[in-house]
Amino acid sequence: MPKSQHVRQMFAGIVPHYDCANRILSGGQDALWRRRLIREVCAYRPEVVVDLATGSGEVAFALSKALGSEAKITGLDFCQPMLDKAMEKQSEMEGSDRVHFCLGDCQSLPFEDGTIDALCIAFGVRNLEDRQRGFQEMYRVLRSGGSLFTLEFSQPYPFFRPFYYFYLKTLLPLLARWITGQPEAYHYLVGSIEGFPTRAEITTEMQAVGFRKIRSIPLTFGVVAIHHAIA
Repeated sequence: MPKSQHVRQMFAGIVPHYDCANRILSGGQDALWRRRLIREVCAYRPEVVVDLATGSGEVAFALSKALGSEAKITGLDFCQPMLDKAMEKQSEMEGSDRVHFCLGDCQSLPFEDGTIDALCIAFGVRNLEDRQRGFQEMYRVLRSGGSLFTLEFSQPYPFFRPFYYFYLKTLLPLLARWITGQPEAYHYLVGSIEGFPTRAEITTEMQAVGFRKIRSIPLTFGVVAIHHAIA
């Protein structure tokens, strides 16, 4: 699994181009994936929500808009330059002041036991240095019956895999170099996707720390998946 310090430095280096790169490199699919995540979270009408690995705050802002003023939304990230970017965006967005941002690590969450209604984490599970510890922390801070929603790259359906990995290994690094000037960050992305567990294996890891009623929702031929788990 990746080393936290390496991941932090890598993300700090791509902050100025992060949102644009996500949109272009995913062919615009990232917006659709996040929209589906928001719908899944909102279906449970949580009042206290934390967006882990919030990055530039895209999910946190969308949750605030969708859930309304009654919901308390916190965006947490362990990369301060990413949080700075999120707060810069916040200053330019009407109604976004309801979101609170804080510095913190998913493997040592700064929240008391059983105090959160819902956690979501978009494209952050893959970057945890110790995934089991991360899931344990998520389970700890959720109230009984609370929900964890993860959106993460997954292993695509077999028929789509050759096309997908050709893009990842051949075209994506070239595009990343052009957009960000930081192709090494996206070489890491390719490796972390290739080595990431299947949907069934992630389900097993969640069950091992106490989560139940876990369901996975593959999207775009299984390129990404949402997992919803109950504490």
